[in-house]
Amino acid sequence: MKEELIKILLVDDNENNLLSMEVVLDKDKYAFYKATSGREALRILLKEEDFCLILLDVKMPIMDGYETAELIYQRDKLRQIPIIFITAHDYEEAAVFKGYEAGAVDFIRKPFNPEMLRSKVAVFTDLYQKNRLLKKQEEKLQAINDDLVQLNQDLEQRVLERTIELENLNHELKALNLSKDKFLSVISHDLRNPLTALLASSENLSRSAEKMLPDQIRMFAGIINRTSNKVLSQLNELVEWAKDQREKTKFKPEKLHLWNCVNESLDLLRENASQKEVTLENNVEEELYIHADALMLRSVLQNLVTNAIKFSPAGDGVIAVTAVSLGDMVEVCIEDNGVGMSQQTREMVLGDMSASSLLGTGKEKGTGLGLLLVKDFIATHGGTINVDSELGKGTCFRFTMPKNSTALAVV
Repeated sequence: MKEELIKILLVDDNENNLLSMEVVLDKDKYAFYKATSGREALRILLKEEDFCLILLDVKMPIMDGYETAELIYQRDKLRQIPIIFITAHDYEEAAVFKGYEAGAVDFIRKPFNPEMLRSKVAVFTDLYQKNRLLKKQEEKLQAINDDLVQLNQDLEQRVLERTIELENLNHELKALNLSKDKFLSVISHDLRNPLTALLASSENLSRSAEKMLPDQIRMFAGIINRTSNKVLSQLNELVEWAKDQREKTKFKPEKLHLWNCVNESLDLLRENASQKEVTLENNVEEELYIHADALMLRSVLQNLVTNAIKFSPAGDGVIAVTAVSLGDMVEVCIEDNGVGMSQQTREMVLGDMSASSLLGTGKEKGTGLGLLLVKDFIATHGGTINVDSELGKGTCFRFTMPKNSTALAVV
């Protein structure tokens, strides 16, 4: 590859002097640009900037070398080009000072010594080449640094993306764990009570069948049959619900007749209530419809009624379910005349407490897992839950569900 020629600007009003400098210097190494006046030199410098050196005659008409040098160095891009003044005059101190003040780096006297001219030009040429090499190295280092910066940014981006992936995975795992807890809680509360009734009826029948009248035997057999069918039906629903949980389609609201839903839930719990001689009352108006997930609503009702049975006095307990329309919502109230709750317990029930002792005192004490599930299911519907209670005077849980009038389409 042919080496690039080094550019030198020669400025002298005498063309013979320009030719002499060109002959003395190595044509194979340098590319010469020639000007016979300061103005012409300035015009050349407007187009070309990367000169290694300027050899500038001091004595020129109109614009001398000093003025030309001052104008050249007014441009920032040209200040790095060294200027050697060519002068036919003696090196008077004032002239030398003026030249250096104008920006000269050296002086050469006419008639110039060829060896001296070549030597001085070679010095600045070598310096120019080293500076250019240094600049290229700096550019390479800058390019490497830019690559490292980009690489670091890419690495940070990949780390961030991986962190987000891990966080999303962690959220999914937490959601799956929560779904598992919900499923277990639903099984615990929705199936335990009818199974308890089933076991109690079967034990009575097994223990005292020979002493019972046919009507009594048929009564217990009927309870066992109805309860078994309801348990089987609920179990099938739970299996479908678990499947929906995996497929993330667990929330399926539809138009529900509230009185029927309450009645079905109370029927499953009547045997448990009868063992404590607690009365269950469905006082919901029959024209009320809500827009809710049937399984979630049943879990809410059975959880709250089961707790009410647990904390109602044996023999004279009464649990009443009522409902009123409140704008776009229906408020359901489950009220008992049981042991009631203190203010601290009410605050814990309505707070964000995890599974802990939330209800009751003494022997009648629950884990609170069912109430956490109740609050979650109600919140899923956009509803709210509140509790009114006083120790020794009973408790009323109030929760809201979206209303669905008969004019609305069934979802």
